Amino acid sequence: MTEQKLRISFIGTGVMGGPMAGHLVKAGHDLTVYNRTRAKADAWVAEHGGVAASTPAEAAKDADVVLSCVGNDDDLAQVTMGRDGAFKAMRAGALFIDHTTVSARIARQLSVEADGLGLMSLDAPVSGGQAGAENGKLSIMCGGSAEAFAAAEPVMAAYAARMVHIGGPGAGQTTKMVNQIAIAGVLQGLSEAVRFAQASDLDTDKVFEAISGGAAASWQMLNRWGTMAKDEFDFGFAVDWMRKDLGLALEEARINGATLPVASLVDQFYADVQKAGSGRRDTSSLVTRLPK
Repeated sequence: MTEQKLRISFIGTGVMGGPMAGHLVKAGHDLTVYNRTRAKADAWVAEHGGVAASTPAEAAKDADVVLSCVGNDDDLAQVTMGRDGAFKAMRAGALFIDHTTVSARIARQLSVEADGLGLMSLDAPVSGGQAGAENGKLSIMCGGSAEAFAAAEPVMAAYAARMVHIGGPGAGQTTKMVNQIAIAGVLQGLSEAVRFAQASDLDTDKVFEAISGGAAASWQMLNRWGTMAKDEFDFGFAVDWMRKDLGLALEEARINGATLPVASLVDQFYADVQKAGSGRRDTSSLVTRLPK
């Protein structure tokens, strides 16, 4: 693949996939999109141009590249290997890139299926949230062959600030699990720090000024300390999604033997947040389960 104009199919035009597909149009590619809710695909076409397909197979026909960004393992299996799945329609030599956060198991399964059909494939979950997708600044962790990564790189450059080839099939998904494990622990520590500062009657803005330039600093602190202190939690990546991701990590840990006591505990804490009705709030709402 080169940076030439490509025929691209994008399956899943939600809060992440929609903006990513839009960047591909801006990069000069021809887009066909599919979404399970047809109205979303039609709305995307009305805004960006291109064509809306009725099935994943229809979208994938004659495409140079097929990308997906759907919900979970079952959704991904359906749009790729289902009755009207994309794999049945893709030509030999075409490239499949999956941006869904799913299990490493299905990523490896799709790689085997793709190889059998003469396709290149890459599991390529993303980090950066809705804002990263809209601004074209996502970080992408990739698993698959070096050939597939080389082919995908100029395509993903339309919406990514960083792309790293981690290793073979499934390595992208397991790296995304590493990412979420790290975030979970940081957010719990940050939640406790915010509440401790408030219980001590400290000016949280001044506390932030004092500690955000030192060893305690993190992306979460720099971007969420102030909003957590104000009980503002409308920043895109929802608790429901984090629980899905932590569940994938905990499942993989049972397979590879890793011990994840903090991630397991924070997952239980997020379950409390869900039960309190905050499943659609962003992940920094973890602080709400701690009393002020």
